[in-house]
Amino acid sequence: MGLKGMFDSLLGRSKLPESNTDRLFSISTAVVTMEVTLNLHPSGQAGICFKSMSLSQYENTRKEIEELLSYSTKETGTKFHIEKDKYNFLWVVLDDADFEDLVTNIHMISQTLIEQGFSEQILCAVYRFESEGPVYWIYSFKQGNYYPFVPRDKQERDNSMEIRLKSLIENELPVEKNVEKWYPLWGMPF
Repeated sequence: MGLKGMFDSLLGRSKLPESNTDRLFSISTAVVTMEVTLNLHPSGQAGICFKSMSLSQYENTRKEIEELLSYSTKETGTKFHIEKDKYNFLWVVLDDADFEDLVTNIHMISQTLIEQGFSEQILCAVYRFESEGPVYWIYSFKQGNYYPFVPRDKQERDNSMEIRLKSLIENELPVEKNVEKWYPLWGMPF
């Protein structure tokens, strides 16, 4: 990647691949391997993060997402809230013991944002797992792949664990091969 490509990527100017939202579902089958082989268990929390938008756009989009979630969560019992993190990114945070419900709702939210013309604002979907501490699987909408993020104390990450997770799951999950694109997400609201 050239200097221009690097700056475009950092500033969020890269184009969203067309059909990447279908790849979100790949974690549904990979979760079995994560539990059995890697001893990673879903925490019951997931979220989708997007850049802030104008107030009127935000209010309209928030209202539509809340209406959709209110309807879809009646059957599933999924709890949700929308909040801004300390970096001013917006998060829809979901709580549900049923992992399939989390994946389905994340997909529905991303499709809603894309249909509303906000595909460039969508940054990532995140699924939290537990082992000896939190382990996150992050889906980058810009790259169309997942990558692991294993935070430790004081904004340090366990790079060796992340590489190990990649090598053990990459046959079942589309994992980003370029580790330089495995951006840490400090300060997630879950």
